[in-house]
Amino acid sequence: MARVLVGVKRVIDYAVKIRVKPDKKGVVTEGVKHSMNPFDEIAVEEAVKMKEKKLASEVVAVSCGPSQAQETLRTALAMGVDRAIHVEVPAGEYETLQPIHISKILAKLAQEEKADIVILGKQAIDDDSNQTAQMTAGVLDWPQATFASKIEKKDSELHVTREIDGGLENIKVKLPAVLSADLRLNEPRYATLPNIMKAKKKPLKKITPKDLGVDISPRIEIISVEEPPVRQAGSVVPDVDTLISKLKESGHV
Repeated sequence: MARVLVGVKRVIDYAVKIRVKPDKKGVVTEGVKHSMNPFDEIAVEEAVKMKEKKLASEVVAVSCGPSQAQETLRTALAMGVDRAIHVEVPAGEYETLQPIHISKILAKLAQEEKADIVILGKQAIDDDSNQTAQMTAGVLDWPQATFASKIEKKDSELHVTREIDGGLENIKVKLPAVLSADLRLNEPRYATLPNIMKAKKKPLKKITPKDLGVDISPRIEIISVEEPPVRQAGSVVPDVDTLISKLKESGHV
């Protein structure tokens, strides 16, 4: 049976209003509610389902970030993951951590853990990069099946339905492979109180990028973070002719 490695990221909760720091070098994270990236929740659910269907022997969750990332890993453990690995990155260095760094870390862990499947959320809701799964597959030189809305295992292959602009695409990939979860892949379960208590006793290993031989030196410099412009108030016009003339005046027609 396959061993599954699943990536989870701690992000600002989707319901929180984002505020830019006064120095415009990032967003305010102190005292703000965080949670697991929603697409990563879907990835965890799919990995746990694979184990429940006897398609996987073990599910291992990985998260990179400061010490608070362990909270996200405990959530994954409460959802049914067997054990977790926390790749500790100090808060200062975490701000410039990019998908290229994460993909190298995941690739190293996939090799060390002898994983057959790596499942990630298709993107994180904080940076919206949508790059990590693709880069991880590139580093490992493994097949990839991104934006998955359905996954079926048949023999040594995975049959994956992908969501694309024109509809749906059905592909087959041989194992080992890297997958990324799309919104309609499944409905993540809630972690029950008994499972939350059990998760506290499940193994959680701490390592650093240096332990894996991965350099996380910044590849970017944050120049400025700006809030989106305030949307102008609309107005009601009496008829179509007035609407057309206003559109012409504003240069929209």
